[in-house]
Amino acid sequence: MRPRLTNSGLAAWGLVLATILLGWFGRDLAKALDARWLVKVPSSWDFAFNTYISAAMTWLVEEAAIGPVSFTDATRTVAWLIEQPYELALNLLARGFLFDPGPEPQVLLPAASWIAVTAAVIALGHYCRSWGLAALVGACFAYLAVFGQWDSAMVTLASVLIAVPIGAGGGLLAGIWAYRHPLGERILSPVLDLMQTIPIFAYLVPILFMFGFGPVSALVATIIYATPPMIRITILALKAVDPEILDFGRMAGTTQRQLMWRVLVPSASQSLMVGVNQVIMLTLNMVIIASMIGAGGLGFDVLAALRRLDIGAGFEAGIAIVVLAIAVDRLSQAFAERIGQVHHTTPGSWAARNKRTVLVLSLLAVTWVLGRFSSLLLDYPQSQAITTGAFWNDTVKYLNVNYFDAFEAVKVFFLHWFLLPIKKTLLGIPWPWAITMLTLLGWRAGGWKLAAMCGAMSALIAVSGLWAKAMVTVYLCGASVILATLIGVPLGVLAALNRRAGIAINLLIDTLQTLPSFVYLIPVVMLFRVGDFTAMIAIVLYALAPAVRYAAHGMRSVSGELIEAGLVSGCTKWQLLRLVRLPMALPEILLGINQTIMLALSMLVITALVGTRDLGQEVYIALTKADTGRGLVAGLAIAFIAIIADRLVNAGARGARIRFGLESRA
Repeated sequence: MRPRLTNSGLAAWGLVLATILLGWFGRDLAKALDARWLVKVPSSWDFAFNTYISAAMTWLVEEAAIGPVSFTDATRTVAWLIEQPYELALNLLARGFLFDPGPEPQVLLPAASWIAVTAAVIALGHYCRSWGLAALVGACFAYLAVFGQWDSAMVTLASVLIAVPIGAGGGLLAGIWAYRHPLGERILSPVLDLMQTIPIFAYLVPILFMFGFGPVSALVATIIYATPPMIRITILALKAVDPEILDFGRMAGTTQRQLMWRVLVPSASQSLMVGVNQVIMLTLNMVIIASMIGAGGLGFDVLAALRRLDIGAGFEAGIAIVVLAIAVDRLSQAFAERIGQVHHTTPGSWAARNKRTVLVLSLLAVTWVLGRFSSLLLDYPQSQAITTGAFWNDTVKYLNVNYFDAFEAVKVFFLHWFLLPIKKTLLGIPWPWAITMLTLLGWRAGGWKLAAMCGAMSALIAVSGLWAKAMVTVYLCGASVILATLIGVPLGVLAALNRRAGIAINLLIDTLQTLPSFVYLIPVVMLFRVGDFTAMIAIVLYALAPAVRYAAHGMRSVSGELIEAGLVSGCTKWQLLRLVRLPMALPEILLGINQTIMLALSMLVITALVGTRDLGQEVYIALTKADTGRGLVAGLAIAFIAIIADRLVNAGARGARIRFGLESRA
């Protein structure tokens, strides 16, 4: 027999149906009752959060001081400390060391040769793992040179070499502090939630105020964006250290400092390197956005191509970012594995023990000396560079010429039957009803604390004057997540049940995950023009990966005993999938949907560039006008939406685990 819905279940579905009907007829009903305030929050109720935030930022920059030290002096000091190592890395990799006594600077020492840098990463790959890794990373760097992306890639690499140590080191210290002080962890947790859910665009405006326009501002924004995962992973890694190791350290008479740095941190080193890897990937994901406030390199190339709608140049620079990310990612993972291994010291002199280092330094010196006579040893000749720009441009042109009507038909179908009905329903829901429903949903899913949080955050969005734009954000995010789930979950199920299909699907998902978010916009805009449908397609492509990966993981995690019991009971493959595998994988699928929602919200700010009218556009306008208050209020509204969705979906996933006996209620 099929399980019957309980009274509470029937009531919940009844409220959902009532909400949909209210949304569909809400505007007409409000008009008939002459109560338009039900669907549009009266402007007289708006609270001027943006004015107060802008005033506070102005005071902070112009007047704030502790004794003789002003806030501006502090930011200038921080900027100088970051700028010095960055200039060194930039000079070594991209610009060369210049002597500038007059109007025409002289090159004292050129930038490191492409041959020497490629040899260095090959040596590092061999040191970390094997010749196979050395060949892979060497091929990646050779690709950057051969395809004419070397100079921009080295500017980007210089930023990575500075942002990653600062982000990883700062995250490690903050995580250690939170581990030592439980109160610190409780303080940091909501701060990290906001840092990871507020769109990075919202950070850019205050950072511009405090640090000005330039690469240092871009580095500061990158560090803020990339540090939170390192803090979280540090806390989790230190808590996961075997208690017996801790007891042994205490029995050996170590101090608290020695216990931390000589016992805990080394024991958790492999897990900590996962955090470093995350910092690296987020830093590379940030390079395009950082180019908006002064960062150069590959990110600037992609952004410039997007502004020109030059799909060829954009794809070339985007693929170069992917290639650089692959090389750095593989090296960091291999280095993490090597840290966890025991290595014996080789006897002999320093040069004998460090043959790779000696070889690379020798090659660097030789290319510097002989490069004065042959520029090929320093720079890959541009005349020999290969370009794929024409191929990408011709491909898009061919598709537009031959399949324009088909693309328009798909666009009109989705707009008419999918996007616009969702938009009409959400914008028509009376805002008091929406806040009440979110509060009740929070109470049913997680108790009074979650209910209070959902109610308070949604009410703050309403009184900030951004309710209508927030509903457009929910509409675009919701439509994209629905489509990503409908595509991603079946792909994940197929990847888990079919090995060959799994290989192809994993390759597709790996490619989608490594492409920078801006790269998705270029071909989609060229094929579908600007608008909500274009934004939805870009969001789905960007946010698809978690839905696939979590669904596949959930399917693979189903107990073999349950599957065997289903087979013994006479279930067909379809019944086994529908009645056993999918229900047991539901908690993991819900977590995948949660991550898809987070990625969709982060992408919405970027899709503001293609004509959306949501909170993302509000943040982008604030950036162009340098309006700190407007940007932060809109960013916080997006963060509130993300936090509400995260808590509700996580509560639903926990409820599903409890129902299936995978977790206790305690």
